[in-house]
Amino acid sequence: MNKKILVTGGAGFLGSHLCEKLLGQGHEVLCVDNYFTGNKSNILPLLDNAKFELLRHDVTFPLYVEVDEIYNLACPASPIHYQHDPVQTTKTSVHGAINMLGLAKRVGAKILQASTSEVYGDPVQHPQQETYWGNVNPIGIRSCYDEGKRCAETLFFDYHRQHHVQIKVMRIFNTYGPRMHPNDGRVVSNFIVQALRGEDLTIYGDGSQTRSFCYVDDLIDGMIRLMNTDPQVTGPINIGNPVEFTILELAKQVISMVDSGSAIVTKPLPSDDPKQRKPDIALARSVLDWEPKVALHEGLKPTVDYFRSVI
Repeated sequence: MNKKILVTGGAGFLGSHLCEKLLGQGHEVLCVDNYFTGNKSNILPLLDNAKFELLRHDVTFPLYVEVDEIYNLACPASPIHYQHDPVQTTKTSVHGAINMLGLAKRVGAKILQASTSEVYGDPVQHPQQETYWGNVNPIGIRSCYDEGKRCAETLFFDYHRQHHVQIKVMRIFNTYGPRMHPNDGRVVSNFIVQALRGEDLTIYGDGSQTRSFCYVDDLIDGMIRLMNTDPQVTGPINIGNPVEFTILELAKQVISMVDSGSAIVTKPLPSDDPKQRKPDIALARSVLDWEPKVALHEGLKPTVDYFRSVI
């Protein structure tokens, strides 16, 4: 059945891929973005589709539309962007959640929250399971994002318990792919842009900290699968790639793929930077029948090709 679907943050990296996928399934899509980190060029190819509608709007203000489903993706997701205006970042997570949950309550829509692995903070559990409460600094430079997303999860479950809103909460781990912002400060885009420009690749710390990298197509597949689960499935559910790489291994792989003469240089580790990040995806496997299919070396190629075309 074709639905009317609202995607907040729809002109962003993940949002644009989600809009494209939903349109391909025959749904009507209302894309909402204030373009703080989103970019119109990401959704330019969709504008000719009669089922696609674009609205400039900030989710910290209420929105009055009629929809069947809501994907709430609106929030800057990279440290450079969310630390630029930390108060607004918290407002986007918290006020945005309140406004979108209020909309879902009014119109009886199902709503998915794009949460984050950052709710686990600098984890003492490895890999991270959904039952882990996290190890988050509430007053640090990353707290606007970490605690904002944690509060949004709280609001989702309170609206579910108090107002019977049908919710889905997804914890997104590091994701990469075409349409990432070239200046978002995230490690994959940083390394690729530096390598393409022939600059040194900057590693913070000694490069032994680990991350797991999920290709965007896999992530969007998991997101839609979660939205389409039975009402009793609320999450939170981890969506990410459990294959772990050190930052140094990633840097070497990017240099090899770009065929760059770049060197690797080290800088001090930023405050509250997690030492390990790896999802336990047992729940996603059992509940969603989902696991990532694209290996890092496969996903890096179209990502490098994209950055080559835009810088």
